[in-house]
Amino acid sequence: MSWICPKCERELKSLNQIHYCAKISIDSLFEGKDKELVLVFDKILAEVAGWDSVLVSTTPHCIVFVRRYTFLVIRPMKKYLDVKFYSETMLHGNLIFKSTGNEGKFENHIRVTASDELTPQLFGHLYKSWQLL
Repeated sequence: MSWICPKCERELKSLNQIHYCAKISIDSLFEGKDKELVLVFDKILAEVAGWDSVLVSTTPHCIVFVRRYTFLVIRPMKKYLDVKFYSETMLHGNLIFKSTGNEGKFENHIRVTASDELTPQLFGHLYKSWQLL
């Protein structure tokens, strides 16, 4: 069962969960960014928000997707989206910008600049991250 903070109206997993308490709109995170990035984000959001028990919230610099724990973070940069997700093993390949070990799992980053880069493989990685956490 989720809880909504009365101050920032952010939906959280548990009562009085520690969080960055400020109202940040998704639109404000895309101000001054390439318009294609909004389309890319919308496609990711449309896919991931439909998965079971996903909560979406914002911080001053990114959009956070939570199941039981954070499984996906999207940070809009000027010319790309930095897409961070988790895996059980280190990932390699053309999609992966960076993969580092962190607390028994691996933190992976992909940089996406256009909607044609949203491949089944990328969504597969995101889905495995959702399953992992």
